[in-house]
Amino acid sequence: MFTGIVEDLGTVQKITKLGQTLVLSIRSRKICEDIHVGDSIAVNGVCLTVTEFSGDIFKVDVMPETFNSTSLASLQDGSLVNLERAMAANGRFGGHFVSGHVDGVGKIERKERKENAIYIDISFPEEYRHLLLYKGSIAVDGISLTVFGINGNQLTVSIIPHTAKETVLGFKSLGDIVNLEFDLIGKYIHSFFTREEKKEAKKEITAQFLRETGFI
Repeated sequence: MFTGIVEDLGTVQKITKLGQTLVLSIRSRKICEDIHVGDSIAVNGVCLTVTEFSGDIFKVDVMPETFNSTSLASLQDGSLVNLERAMAANGRFGGHFVSGHVDGVGKIERKERKENAIYIDISFPEEYRHLLLYKGSIAVDGISLTVFGINGNQLTVSIIPHTAKETVLGFKSLGDIVNLEFDLIGKYIHSFFTREEKKEAKKEITAQFLRETGFI
């Protein structure tokens, strides 16, 4: 579990690709100050497992599902990546609940500076429209942000200068791809009610059903 508060900007040192799998070697002095094999690290919002580390470099594996459903396949040597270690139980909880399980990718359609903020429009797959809530939370490349605009299949978020400087979102341009994770609580609520609606739809109106519900 993560919070969407990025700890460090790491640098991809090496990418080993075999088919639809990757091994990423990432440099981050801050993250490697407290790291262990088996730890979960969010890399641009994708929860990955540390397989080995040495000095200020750690390695993670990317499997085919992650390769095909996130932006990690587009990384290159030298790419900057957002990094966050798993949430500590004894620390403050900023941001919002982020699982690191990316729902899909979006594309940056607009970046516009407004006073001290940068407004960013991101297009997203239409099938996720029901998971968006005005003033609700969303993780963009692992960054906890607030949705303050929804127009068709585009959402709008805003970042302050600190976020622009300390995360990859400030360095991305029009047309670039970002990982999107929609609000975890919203997804659970939607899944629960969808299942209940399906259960109700399957019930047949029989004499037994009418007796159980007090009609006869």
